[in-house]
Amino acid sequence: MLPDLSVISHGAAAAVFTILALLVGTRYLRRDIDRALFLAIIVTILWASALVTQSIWGQPSFFIRYLLELLRDTAWILLLFAMLRDIFRQGRLSGQIKKFLGIATVVLLATLLALGSLEFIFSLALVDGKTKLIGQIALSILGLSLVEQIWRNAPAFGRSSMKYLCIGTATIFAFDFFMYADALLFGSIADSFWNARGFVNAALVPLFAINVVNTRKQPIDFQLSRSAVFHAGTLILAGVYLLLLSISGYYVRTLGGNWGEALQVLLSVVAVVFLVMLVLSRRLRAKLMVLISQNFFDYKYDYREEWLNMTKVLSDLSDEPPLPLRAIRILAGLVESNAGAIWLKSEQGSYALKESANLATPRYTIIDEDSDLVRFFVDKEWIINLDEYKADPVRYNLLEIPDAISRTPDAWLVIPLYLGNELYGIAMIGHPYARVDLNWENFDLIKVVARQTCNLLAQADSQNRLSRAMQFEAVSKASAFMVHDLKTVIAQLSLLVNNAQKHRNNPAFIEDMIKTTDHAVSKMTNLVEHIRKPGEEADNDSKSLDLTSLVSSLLEHYNRQLPLPKLEGNPQRIMIKADSEQLRSVLGHLIQNAQDATPPDGEVTLSLKIAKGNVVLFIQDTGCGMTEDFIGSRLFKPFESTKGLTGMGIGAYQAREYIQRLGGTIDATSEPGIGSCFSIRIPLMDEPIHSHTNDADGESGGGGEIEENRSISDNPNPQEFVN
Repeated sequence: MLPDLSVISHGAAAAVFTILALLVGTRYLRRDIDRALFLAIIVTILWASALVTQSIWGQPSFFIRYLLELLRDTAWILLLFAMLRDIFRQGRLSGQIKKFLGIATVVLLATLLALGSLEFIFSLALVDGKTKLIGQIALSILGLSLVEQIWRNAPAFGRSSMKYLCIGTATIFAFDFFMYADALLFGSIADSFWNARGFVNAALVPLFAINVVNTRKQPIDFQLSRSAVFHAGTLILAGVYLLLLSISGYYVRTLGGNWGEALQVLLSVVAVVFLVMLVLSRRLRAKLMVLISQNFFDYKYDYREEWLNMTKVLSDLSDEPPLPLRAIRILAGLVESNAGAIWLKSEQGSYALKESANLATPRYTIIDEDSDLVRFFVDKEWIINLDEYKADPVRYNLLEIPDAISRTPDAWLVIPLYLGNELYGIAMIGHPYARVDLNWENFDLIKVVARQTCNLLAQADSQNRLSRAMQFEAVSKASAFMVHDLKTVIAQLSLLVNNAQKHRNNPAFIEDMIKTTDHAVSKMTNLVEHIRKPGEEADNDSKSLDLTSLVSSLLEHYNRQLPLPKLEGNPQRIMIKADSEQLRSVLGHLIQNAQDATPPDGEVTLSLKIAKGNVVLFIQDTGCGMTEDFIGSRLFKPFESTKGLTGMGIGAYQAREYIQRLGGTIDATSEPGIGSCFSIRIPLMDEPIHSHTNDADGESGGGGEIEENRSISDNPNPQEFVN
């Protein structure tokens, strides 16, 4: 156990002054006053430590402790003179007072230090104990006189920077004065004064710390948030509640007799359940948070936390819960409520109820665009308190509240939602759990949050409209593609009907008509399937295909229109993987375009080249050509064409899309008046390439088979059955 209370008292003083020394020594040593205070703190630590060690181990001796006492007083007086020096610079202290205080201090300190040193070094006791007490009293009076002069002569605006320092120093000297005066009167130092002296000095440390921090304007970066105060307060209240519960249980057990223990258990269970209910009560939590904000903080809101919470809730891209409902919850949470509704501007101009939460809205929920409330919000960005409106409608220019709001039970605040300067929506908040006194801070925060949530609501609405527009555009494009393919089928069937009367008795025509009709039905079926399942790729229909034979059959197919297309050289058999019908349509479209763009006396030439696992088909013509701007920005774009109203501009787009789906590319080079060249690159199959032979097997397996299956449907301009 510790010997006496003096050890605890002066030990506490040494500990807290050590902490203060670390604070001042590491950050606040720029001014003379700070350095003087640091010196006084160090000497005080030595003084308090010496008293602790003397009480425990009997060391140091009395004379060392007496000298440390004098040094401690000297250090605090030097601090006061450092403060007086600032007043000297401002000319607030007269010359006579300066001389008197300086001479008195020097003489008194020098005398006491000299007498103490002589007694310690040479054992010359020139004065007795009462004289030493009188010297200590004189030092205390001198210190109090210096504090009085500092406070009296300091300018009014400068007193705040030294207030706490003056109070702390004056307390030190005042306590010493009363302690030594009591000792002089009764012949010994009272234990009560001596034991409390360390605690008194330790209690003054916060004053010194506050002074140096405020004076240097470098506040300590420590602050309790509202949440921390709320949870700490909750724990304290719960602790007090449990303490009262334990006391009550003790008396119930003591006074209850035989039923005492049972009653104690019953009381404990009921009280704990009641405590849990209180902790989980949102109404009580709201009241406690309002109480904390009103009494412990300058601002009602922790703006950093409010902003982070709002950002977290609104940045969620999911639709659960919907964005309007999240906006209601955010606005309602700012005033400790959980009910609200939101109206957004519709395409017709009126404001339709978008979402509501914990409110019983009336049957008619539309707010007209020409209502008084809308005109009021257009003129003024005010938040309407319906309680104030009911008490004094004149405050709001006697405006008429729409039935959609006035007939909603528990409606409280009506908040405008602005998108820029335009009224985009209206929000309504229900009454809160606890009474909330609204001021400028509440209204400003609600307005800022309302504008931010309105921006996100408008963006979400624009995104929904854009999505619908894109869906309609996709349907329009699909219809255009369908029309493009139907044009070919209609042309085939029209040609068939036109020739039916003349050749209906021709067996060859009948056979070709059947094949053409079957081909048209197949093409229409594929078109319907594609429209029904637009996301499915057609790669599953890809098969091994001889590109050379396919090109040869296409040349024979299109040799009825001038200029006649030609294939250069005698290319070998080239195997690729593709759908025969789609590739035939793609390449046929490119050949047809080359013929349409070239005069009858021009040339359309095809050539096949193999390079690095790919085959390249070149389609060249000497037609009108295209500009670089058209090739770069319009050639492969849907609904862009050089044929004017006769073309839809879809064929080139479809050709590029299918070739890219095969893993290839399609490029075009052209010059107006000279001609164009399309290069179609398609990957080869992963199998050996066989040389092309002219035997019957080769022909029947290649171009002959395709030629045999050719019908009227493959010829957009057939001449076979036309007179």
